[in-house]
Amino acid sequence: MKTLSASPLKPLVLAALAAVAMSAQAADAVKVGLLSTLSGPGAGLGIDIRDGFQLAVKHGGGKLGGLPAEVVVADDQQSPDVARQTADRLIKRDKVDFMTGVVFSNVMLAVGAPTFAAKTFYISANAGPSQYAGDQCNPYFFSASYQNDNLHEAVGKTVEDKGFKRVALLAPNYPAGKDALAGFKRFYKGEVALESYTPLNQLDYGAEIAKMRAAKPDAVYIFLPGGLGINFIKQFVGSGLSKDMTLFGPGFSADEDVIKAVGEPMLGMFNSSLWAHDLDNAANKKFVADFQKEFGRLPTLYAAQGYDAARLIDGAVRDVKGKLDDKAAVRKALEAARFESVRGAFKFNTNHFPIQDYYLRVITKDTQGRVTNRTLGTVFKNHADAYVGSCKMPAV
Repeated sequence: MKTLSASPLKPLVLAALAAVAMSAQAADAVKVGLLSTLSGPGAGLGIDIRDGFQLAVKHGGGKLGGLPAEVVVADDQQSPDVARQTADRLIKRDKVDFMTGVVFSNVMLAVGAPTFAAKTFYISANAGPSQYAGDQCNPYFFSASYQNDNLHEAVGKTVEDKGFKRVALLAPNYPAGKDALAGFKRFYKGEVALESYTPLNQLDYGAEIAKMRAAKPDAVYIFLPGGLGINFIKQFVGSGLSKDMTLFGPGFSADEDVIKAVGEPMLGMFNSSLWAHDLDNAANKKFVADFQKEFGRLPTLYAAQGYDAARLIDGAVRDVKGKLDDKAAVRKALEAARFESVRGAFKFNTNHFPIQDYYLRVITKDTQGRVTNRTLGTVFKNHADAYVGSCKMPAV
C-alpha cells in the first residue's frame, strides 16, 4: 500500500482554520478607553460625558452588549500632545476595544491618528470636526453627537428667521470655533458687523465687549463652551449690553452647567441643541430622572451624548454577539445604530455622522422655579451635515 505524504499546505490550512475559529469566539469582556477633559476650565464638560457614559453602563448592569464592561478613564488635560500619548497607551497597553470621551476638536484630531492606525473604533461623545465628516472620513470613526457646524447652523437660521439685521460673532480660535461660525453664516444672510476669534483659554472678554459696544449689532452669537461661556455671559450682562443686544448661542454655551454658574442673568437666551431634558420619550425620561438621582444635578447635552455613546456601543456589541475581533461586523453593527437614543430618532449618514433633528430652546423658569432650558420647537428635521458629499468612506 502506498503511503501518502503530508501536504505542505496542511499546516497553513490548519493555521487559517484556527485563526477563523479564534476570531469567531466571543470576547470575555469589553474594554473602553474614556479619554476626556477632566481638569482645567473645560473639566465640567468632560465630567458630564464621563458621568453620562457610566450611567448607561450602570443601566446595563455593569455590562455593554451583555459583556462585563471595564471603562478606563483618563484625563487629556485639554492638550493634544497629552491626549495623543494617552490614547497610544490606552490602545497598546490597556488594549481597549473602543475609544470615546474627547470634548475638543483639536484634541480629537490628535487622538484620531493612533486610534485609526490601530483599527480601534472611536465613538465620539462630543467633538465632530469637519475633517472627519468630509475628505478625512474614516471607517473607525463614529459620531454619537453631531458635526461641529450643525448647532450653529440651527441658530443661524433662527436669527435669520427672526429678522435680525446685524450680528456680532465670537468663538475660540481652534477647529470647532471656525466650524461654528462657518455653520452660523451658512444660514444667516444678514450683515456680520463683527467676527472675533479668541484664545481657547481666554476668560476676560473686556476687549471683545468694547468692540461689540462700538459695532452696535442688534444680536450677538457666541460659541464659548464651559467656563469660557460662563465668564463671557457674566461680563456681557454686567456691561449692560444685554439690554440692547439679543444674545444667542449653541446649547454648549447655554446648557445647565453654564446656567447653574450664571443664574437669572441668562433668562431669555435662545440656544440650539440636538437634545433637551424635556424631550418626551421614555429613554430620555429615564435618563434625566436617574442622572439627577445619581449625581444631584440636571444633565447637560454632554451627559446625554456620553450616555448615547455607551448605548451605541452596547447595541453593536450585542449585535455581533461579543465577537469584537470581527471588525467588519462591528462596523456594520455600529452603522445600524440599533439602540434607543435619548434624543429620539437617530440614524447615521454615509460618513458616520448623525442625521437628526435640531431644536430651539430658551432659558426660562420652570414650574419648580428653576432657571433652565425649555424646548420651543424644531429648527431642522432629519438634518445632515454639509461635508458628507466629500466623504469617500474606505472599507475596513
